[in-house]
Amino acid sequence: MLKCLAPLKNNLRDRTSQRLIGLLLVLGPGLAFAELPTMEAPSRGEGSGLIDTIKNYAYDGGILLGLLIALLTFLGVAWHSLTVFADVQNQRKTWKDLGAVVGIGALLVVIIIWFLTKAAAIL
Repeated sequence: MLKCLAPLKNNLRDRTSQRLIGLLLVLGPGLAFAELPTMEAPSRGEGSGLIDTIKNYAYDGGILLGLLIALLTFLGVAWHSLTVFADVQNQRKTWKDLGAVVGIGALLVVIIIWFLTKAAAIL
């Protein structure tokens, strides 16, 4: 190919790609036939009016918050147990310390789950 035609060929390729990208940007949203999902009803039903439905969604949010608290408690106990285990491996603490941390941590998780269950009944 002639050297003088090389810039013309690159320019034509760039213009063609720009036109193709522009066409896809214009027609692209029309090609997507996605629909938004329908909203699920709350676990206690929709209720008789808007206020009841909002209360039922708030109940579900409270239950979700309780699960999050229980998860964070479990992760905190697990993290602390791992740090004590590392201290046992480095001979800074004894196995009795690890047993105490795991035992008290398990009891703490059980008590928190029990409290959250009682709180869910109050909601």
